[in-house]
Parts: sequence; C-alpha cells; structure tokens
Amino acid sequence: MAQFAVIGLGSFGATIATELVKLKHDVLGIDSEKKNVENISENITHAAIADATDEHVLNELNIQNCDAVVVAIGEDIEASILCVLHLKNLGIKKIWAKAKSKAHHMILTHLNVDKIIHPEEDMGIRIAQSLSYPMVSRYMALSDDHYIVKVEIKENLQGLRLHSIMDHVPEVKTILHKREVEISYHPDPNLILQKDDIIIVEGLLEPLRRLSKHFLP
Repeated sequence: MAQFAVIGLGSFGATIATELVKLKHDVLGIDSEKKNVENISENITHAAIADATDEHVLNELNIQNCDAVVVAIGEDIEASILCVLHLKNLGIKKIWAKAKSKAHHMILTHLNVDKIIHPEEDMGIRIAQSLSYPMVSRYMALSDDHYIVKVEIKENLQGLRLHSIMDHVPEVKTILHKREVEISYHPDPNLILQKDDIIIVEGLLEPLRRLSKHFLP
C-alpha cells in the first residue's frame, strides 16, 4: 500500500482520490473549500481543509511522507504553481499536476513536474477515438504512437476464426482473449469468436487503424 496526497478536491481530484482508495492506498485529500472536503471525507483515508499555497501548512500535514502528490488545482493557476513550488521545497519526489492552459503547462514543465495532466483534452481524445473507431472499447497509450486496445466482439464477427481478422495486419499482436470469466493469453489463432468476447491487442497507431476496418460490419 502506497501513500498519496491529492490537492484540490473538485470533481477531478475527488475522482482520483476515491479511486486510489479503492485500489487499497492511503490517501490524504486537501482543499481550501470546506464543502469539497466534507463531500469526500467519508470516502478517503484523511481529508483536510487547508491552504495548499502555504508551505508551513503542507509541512504540518506531513505531506513529505507521501509517495506521490497530485496537484488537481485547475482554475487558480497561481495557486497551482505556488503549491508545486512548495512541494518541491519539501522534497516531494513525484508530482503530477493538472494544467488548465498552454501557459500553465509551460510553467509546470519548467518546474520539472513528473507528469502534466490535461483531463478535458485527454477525455476529448478518448471520445474522438471511440467515435472514429467503434471497435475500440478502451485503450491505453504506451507512447505517442503505440497503443494497447480493448476490443469487444460484435455479432457481425461471431463464428469467425481469430486469425481471419488478425492476419490482415500481422504487425498487431493479440495479447489476450476473454470469454465471460475465462481468460487466455496469446490465444490460439484458430479460436472461433463469439459475440461479447473481448480481445486485447497491441500495436502502432497506423496498423491499428488498418485493423479497425476489419472489425466493422
């Protein structure tokens, strides 16, 4: 179990904090708004009404004991930057921060934040990908051009053998097949697909685009 802090408990920060708790981690949530803290206090390990732009306050909360800190302050760019500076001064080794604008992103980059998050932009990209490639249920980017993709088998593919689809684009690898609760890794190419099967594939963006055509009706 790791220990994390999430600073800024709006909808974005609150989601991160509660998900980390579900993953069995210890989470300290911090926000200057009493209402935001009260809304989440029963769902996370610790919650504090505090001003994260005050380094002494952060020190008193023992935030330096955390394995990583997420700065989810979005609207108040000055507060976000001050908070990151204080975390750096306190020796926090891993900092993830939400950026609201390109200017905000640039400043966070100069502060050597480990990861800069653009939640609205990231969600927009995911929605666009799903609309563009209906076969894609979920995906994870390994790099700017390399993805792991979850595909749900539709009725139009029922009865086909796995290789009859995958052989069209051999650069894409099949990692996993799931049918109800049964999971097989690197499944047999002769596997006969059924509706609602799930396969996980991995490859570069352009081969994945070519493969997507073979999943559509």
